Amino acid sequence: MRKLKLYPWMSGLAPALVMSIRVMAAAPTDSPAAAPVVAPSVAAPMTGKQVIQVLDQTIDWFRMLGIQQQAANEPSDLLILYDNRQIASQVIALAFTIARADVDLLAHQPPPKDPGGTSAASQLSQLENKYAAQGANVQSELDAAQAQLAKAEQKAPLQAKISELQGELELINARTTLLATIFSLTNQNDTSGFSASALRSQIDAMAVTVSGTSTPADAASGGGASAASTAPPSSISKIAAARFGIWDLAANAVRLSEKAATVAVIDERAAALQNTFARIRGPIVDELKTLSARGDSVTAQADTTDSATLNHVRDQLELLSNQFKQISALLIPLSKEGVLLNQYRRNLASWRDAIGNQYHGALKTLGVRVGMLLVLLALVCAAAEVWRLAVIRYIQDPRRRYQFLLLRRIAFWCLVVVIVGFAFASELGSVVTFAGLITAGLAVAMQSVLVSIVGYFFLIGKYGIRVGDRVQIGEVTGEVIDLGLVRLHLMELGGHGLLGPTGRVVAFANSIVFQVSSGLFKQIHGVNFVWREISLSLPAGIDYAAAKAKLTAAVTEAVKDERAEIELQSKEIERATAASFGGDSQPRVQLSFSAAGADAHVRYPAHLQNAAEIDERVSQSLVAVVASLKPK
Repeated sequence: MRKLKLYPWMSGLAPALVMSIRVMAAAPTDSPAAAPVVAPSVAAPMTGKQVIQVLDQTIDWFRMLGIQQQAANEPSDLLILYDNRQIASQVIALAFTIARADVDLLAHQPPPKDPGGTSAASQLSQLENKYAAQGANVQSELDAAQAQLAKAEQKAPLQAKISELQGELELINARTTLLATIFSLTNQNDTSGFSASALRSQIDAMAVTVSGTSTPADAASGGGASAASTAPPSSISKIAAARFGIWDLAANAVRLSEKAATVAVIDERAAALQNTFARIRGPIVDELKTLSARGDSVTAQADTTDSATLNHVRDQLELLSNQFKQISALLIPLSKEGVLLNQYRRNLASWRDAIGNQYHGALKTLGVRVGMLLVLLALVCAAAEVWRLAVIRYIQDPRRRYQFLLLRRIAFWCLVVVIVGFAFASELGSVVTFAGLITAGLAVAMQSVLVSIVGYFFLIGKYGIRVGDRVQIGEVTGEVIDLGLVRLHLMELGGHGLLGPTGRVVAFANSIVFQVSSGLFKQIHGVNFVWREISLSLPAGIDYAAAKAKLTAAVTEAVKDERAEIELQSKEIERATAASFGGDSQPRVQLSFSAAGADAHVRYPAHLQNAAEIDERVSQSLVAVVASLKPK
């Protein structure tokens, strides 16, 4: 707060004013008179600095209505807010009333003495009383002389006396006017450096800041503050529809906790303001008790005194009455402040209790929702575990077991995501909209990945691929070493799978199954042989039927060790394809004739693991047969 000071030119006038007072006090008077009894002023409970501090504290508390308005978002909150606004308007108006009453007391306080040890204001007061008595005496003499003038026969002496009295009265009035001017200049500051007039101006300015655009007069009556405080709130949060998502419930619990803390802070500020007014009210109550005791004493004295001293007793009673009025001007608004702030704090206590009930209800609802979520997740986990144990117990085929376990994993996580999503979401519409946007974005950004994921399920179908299978994709032949959700990896085999691993790993996206440009070849599970073919040129003029029989016998003998296994694999083909036949597993020899001669085409089955060895053995047997053939 800024301390009010005298202007420099006023400070320069102080010595001259004091000298003028002393000269006037030493001047003789024409008609001496006793100074009237002046009522002693009641001690002001606050200095100018303390008045400003109390108003600052009250205004700061009053402006916390904005915080209450932001926190009020329930119908019951709005009722409490409206009631507190009315109370706050009355409290702020009474605070300015108290401040102005204190300023009035400060204006009549005995001013500080000057450096010479005498009080200039006291001398001025004495002179003012002295001139007032002289003026009254002169005026009474003037009135009597004018009354005698109307009846007197010789009017000249009376007219001279009336003229002299009028001049004397004008001189007294001039001196009184000068005294009033000097008093206004010498009584600029109180003991704290605040002048009464400047303090009033500052109080009016503070009232205007509270009431917005109201005038100081309006602020004094509290109308501006009431108008500002009863205005409808500019923004009040609308009551949203009930939401049951865990996220919203947790946010609501946090909001209620912050709301309760805000109300507690407001209550602390109100309690501090209430204590401030109680401290101001304490000395006034004590002084009122003292005055009451003095009044009782004077009243008792009036019953026992004679008629000569009754006038003095009457004067004392009048002084006590004036002092009671001065104290009442402060005590009544201070008492009202205490009552209003008590009601204000009771409203805050009710509000805080309501918020506490809402907070506990929110925590309970949140706990129930979290418990339900945990129970559902536990049930899903239990069902997934039962699924896993059932698959391990009842499905012996590793491939089928892997497929069911994979399906279990996918179903488990999908259910977890759905349950958690619905638990944290507030509205089904928002979930659907959000899911739709996410799906559309993923479909565009991850088109190849999604196609590969779909291709994965085609690859593991009935005739699907698994680790260890030998496949051919385009020109690449290899053995599957890994089958992922997006890609599969092959160990490349040289010579169309006959020369063994080349040491290179080939990766293909699972979306290869949807591409028509490159085929995907895979042997049926349990079948591990291929058909080999050798073409031979037969000599001319031989017995072709006998040659065919000899070639058939030679190739059959060469692959006889593999015949039993090949027959079993042929039956596996018949079973897997549900066909009526799985193909003849016996070697075959076909002859083709042309103008140049005849060619023999020999086809025989061979295991992939030892296909090269079988080819060598078959080739040697066939070459030996051809070499033994003679023309007819």
